[in-house]
Amino acid sequence: MRSLEIARGFVAALGIASLAAGPAVAEPAPEPEGYRLSDYRAAVPAALRGARVIDTPQAFVLWQDQAAIFVDVLPRPPKPAGLPLDAVWRDKPRFDIPGSVWLPETGYGELPPASLRYFESGLERATAKDKRRPLVFYCLADCWMSWNAAKRALALGYSNVSWFPQGTDGWSAAGRPLEPREPEPRKD
Repeated sequence: MRSLEIARGFVAALGIASLAAGPAVAEPAPEPEGYRLSDYRAAVPAALRGARVIDTPQAFVLWQDQAAIFVDVLPRPPKPAGLPLDAVWRDKPRFDIPGSVWLPETGYGELPPASLRYFESGLERATAKDKRRPLVFYCLADCWMSWNAAKRALALGYSNVSWFPQGTDGWSAAGRPLEPREPEPRKD
């Protein structure tokens, strides 16, 4: 009987110890074959075939050394539904990694032809049409849009692609600078 009480006390102590360790970390999502088509704000994979996955310290080194072009693909906030036609609408400002290129609406799983052309031409301008130039794709933490955009860049023939899954959330949490950004102009 005494050994049963000791065992129960031991199990209870383990339970308390595991709670003290903090919440369990979410498992990364499996890497899909195609693009992510919905639920863009969810656990992301740990890898992207053909690309290098970088963390915040690695991203900072690339940024500090000006060794890569940083590409933000976070969409612009939508205009509220039902807003009167004469109402003034101002987008929420986007703050991102200094010197980045912002190509909003290009991280969705399926892109309309105009958005794909915008993505292609934005990358061509940013890289001076050199598909070997290092690129770092990001948006926010746990956001599939940067994963989709990096995958799409690989499909377009870019050979030096990095994916920064922590995005501006990880960047700002590390105390790194952010600056206001306007999207790259659209030609369509």
